[in-house]
Amino acid sequence: MKLRVIVHEAEEGGYWAEVPSILGCATQGETFEELLHNLYEAIEGCLSVDIRDMQLTKRDKMLEIAV
Repeated sequence: MKLRVIVHEAEEGGYWAEVPSILGCATQGETFEELLHNLYEAIEGCLSVDIRDMQLTKRDKMLEIAV
């Protein structure tokens, strides 16, 4: 999966970034390297779903797909 990310230079120093295709997914970092690390964590967190609370019947199927 490839996602477009918009990186901004923060007025107070460092960087912040947003992922327009994932509503509310944003992060920041003091350095560009820290920002990249935080981006991976933010995207993973925004896309993760706790499946323990989902009710599946015998007729349901859960799939994992790559896009």
